[in-house]
Amino acid sequence: MSDGKKYFVLMENGKDTSQVFASKQPRGAALKAATRGHTNIRLRERGTKRVHVFTGNISMVDKPAGGPAWLPDKIKKANVKKQGIEHL
Repeated sequence: MSDGKKYFVLMENGKDTSQVFASKQPRGAALKAATRGHTNIRLRERGTKRVHVFTGNISMVDKPAGGPAWLPDKIKKANVKKQGIEHL
């Protein structure tokens, strides 16, 4: 693990799901989960006893100026807010 990546497992109803998000920070993983439509995001950090709790939502925004041609006119923009950390 030299690149500093951490793995976060998405939890639902207190149980792990099969979805794992890789990111250096928990917020990056939460943004990925929010983009996939999750609103109450609980990410268990692999190898630790920590569960990072976020709320998330998606808004449809215009594509950025200078965006590539294949990008649609409207894109999903994820927003997350950290609620805290729980310990298992």
